[in-house]
Amino acid sequence: MSRLFKAIIMGPPGSGKGTISSRIVRDFGLKHLSSGDLLRSQVSNQTEAGKEAKQYIGSGQLVPDVLMVRLILNELKPLNQNWLLDGFPRTVSQAESLSKQEEVSSVINLDVPFETIIQRLQGRWVHPGSGRVYNLEWNPPKEHGKDDVTGEPLIQRDDDKPETVRARLETYQKQTTPVLDYYREKGLLQEFQGTESDKIWPHVQKYLSERVAKD
Repeated sequence: MSRLFKAIIMGPPGSGKGTISSRIVRDFGLKHLSSGDLLRSQVSNQTEAGKEAKQYIGSGQLVPDVLMVRLILNELKPLNQNWLLDGFPRTVSQAESLSKQEEVSSVINLDVPFETIIQRLQGRWVHPGSGRVYNLEWNPPKEHGKDDVTGEPLIQRDDDKPETVRARLETYQKQTTPVLDYYREKGLLQEFQGTESDKIWPHVQKYLSERVAKD
C-alpha cells in the first residue's frame, strides 16, 4: 500500500496561498487543514485541549506551542488520507514536535516578492455592508470607489494599507525563516517563486503530479 502524502503549505499573507491550496485540493484530492479551523473545531467540540486553548484565547494570549501541537495532532492522527496543512507549524519547536508524530512528505513554500504583495493588497477595496471585494487591477468596480450593486462607497481595510502590510510581512519573515531553514535542512522544502498564482501553479502541479503518485 502506498504511503500517505502529508504536505505543509507556507507563504506570506497575500501570496496566493488560498488559491494554490484550493487547486491542490481540486486536482489531487488532498484534505485541506487550516490550523485556525482546526483550533476552532477543537474549541467548539469542547475537547480537553480545546477547553484549555479557549482560556488562552479568551484572555488574549497566544496558544502555547505544546498545546497547539496537541490540538493539531488530535485532528491529524485519525486521518487516513493525503492532507495539506496550512498555517502550522509557525515555530521550529512546533515543527520538531510535528516531525516526531507525523512523517511530513513535503513543505511547499510560495516565495512571492514583498513588493508584489504590497501592490496587490493595496489595490483591494471592500464594500463593508456585503463583504464584496474588488481589486483595482483585475476586478475593478464599474464606478471608481463605488459598490457595483448598491453604489455605496468602498473602503480599504487597515490590514490592506501598505505600511500595515509591510509590517505584517516583516513579522511573518522573522517568524518563518527558521521554520523554512529547518525543513530545508531536512530536504523537505520545495520553493516556488513568482509574482502570479497562475504562473506559479503549473510548477506546483507538475511537482505534485510526480510526488503524490509516488508516495
